[in-house]
Amino acid sequence: MILLGIDPGSRRTGFGVIDVSGAAPRYVASGCIRIEATTLAQKLSQVYAGVAEVIAQYVPGEVAIEQVFLSKNVDSALKLGQARGTAIVCAANHGLEVHEYAARRIKQVVTGSGAADKTQVQHMVQSTLKLSGLPQEDAADALAIALTHFFTHRGALAMPAPARSTRSRSSSWRHYRP
Repeated sequence: MILLGIDPGSRRTGFGVIDVSGAAPRYVASGCIRIEATTLAQKLSQVYAGVAEVIAQYVPGEVAIEQVFLSKNVDSALKLGQARGTAIVCAANHGLEVHEYAARRIKQVVTGSGAADKTQVQHMVQSTLKLSGLPQEDAADALAIALTHFFTHRGALAMPAPARSTRSRSSSWRHYRP
């Protein structure tokens, strides 16, 4: 099975793709969706389009994303939450289960310390996935999120996934007609 980890952001959204069909996780791809728009609506549209493109290219079975954390800057926290929500909606619209993990939990699982810094996360991701170099920060965070999901649910992920439903995912919106 392919897992997609997402590190949401309003300027850069990191993604990490790992294959967990073997005994150990294997690196597939990682990178950043660069957000270049100026208005919030356009930024969120770019997040959605970028996540949709990654999903279409790598066809993950599940998605893992970082939970919202408290921030001293309310405006930044709101923008991050909106980018995160957009990524979650995109995954849900593609019929994928979304699993959420706290930043402290991700650091604990990947490095052994919930207080690890970004450099420690990068080094442990590089070591765990046997990468030749350090992944970019946002990509490393996304890979760490995917690894957290793998290590947290290792037994469940080893079982064959149930077949995906082919029914259409119609909206639950009801139109009022007078």
